Amino acid sequence: MTWIKIIPYSKASEELKTAYEGARGLYPEEYAHNVPAVEARAKTEGEESIVASHSLLPKTLYHAFATFGTLLSPDLPLTRRQHEMIATTVSAINTCFY
Repeated sequence: MTWIKIIPYSKASEELKTAYEGARGLYPEEYAHNVPAVEARAKTEGEESIVASHSLLPKTLYHAFATFGTLLSPDLPLTRRQHEMIATTVSAINTCFY
């Protein structure tokens, strides 16, 4: 749960919806499928997410998460598996719980 004010997609302005959709459109297709447990939690907790934590600044949200999306591009020399291994290793080193 974020401790800052967020604007969920369901209450977003057109500018914010465009930022959410633009960044999301650059992510791998696997990211388009919701995980049932996460989806259920989002509906009950107000749609909190790391992306929503940037919702007060739509342009920042777009650029930050579009950067991530372009770094996962299948046109790059690393495979999706390699991207995931790098992300997992970095998360483990940083002792991230997610």
